[in-house]
Amino acid sequence: MQRSLGVLAAEYLRLVWLTNRFSYDPLDIYEQVEPMMPAILVFWHGQHFLTPFIKKKDRYRAKVLISRHRDGEFNAIAAERLGVGTIRGSGDHSGGFHRKGGVGAFKEMVRALEEGWNVATTADVPKRARVAGMGAIMLARETGRPILPFAMVTSRFVRLKNWDSTTINLPFGRGVVVGIEPVHVPPDADAQTMETLRLKVETLLNEATRRAYAAVGRPEAALG
Repeated sequence: MQRSLGVLAAEYLRLVWLTNRFSYDPLDIYEQVEPMMPAILVFWHGQHFLTPFIKKKDRYRAKVLISRHRDGEFNAIAAERLGVGTIRGSGDHSGGFHRKGGVGAFKEMVRALEEGWNVATTADVPKRARVAGMGAIMLARETGRPILPFAMVTSRFVRLKNWDSTTINLPFGRGVVVGIEPVHVPPDADAQTMETLRLKVETLLNEATRRAYAAVGRPEAALG
């Protein structure tokens, strides 16, 4: 049942991607990003469904971090059908990090970046929407790869009333991908520097989300 639902979800998302007119901000976003690859791509939880389609060219190899939770299996099947590799575990660096497979997932993300894969992950602290966690910052410090915060939205959507305001994108509208600037973490970054950069990632993600919804004519949606 999970596999069938995952396949159906992937094909529905493909329909959404093909029937929305997507634009990019900046217009040359791929030309800017390509020299920085492999990179750590981050986005808000709840805005993740269409992110497999940022892998515009076959040579943009990517893996996404997906939780080991039961719902994660469904997401993993859909992502793999859409040509994205998966890493299973938690990006949370709280007390549940070891229990949720976080250590193994972190090591696998490091290895993937070393092998030339882009790594994508949600930025939020689990169950705290729009609060960036430290996971991507630690990964960037360990690997020297840049963090690329971005937002990917559509003008037509249904928003669920759950902790992360999950957005289900709908066909036949407009879409946009917005990126602002990379975040680099020095290999010797101390706790204060890492906190400053964590806040920067959070600010960039909120600004990208605001600009994205404004671009598709739904500025009020950025508050959700």
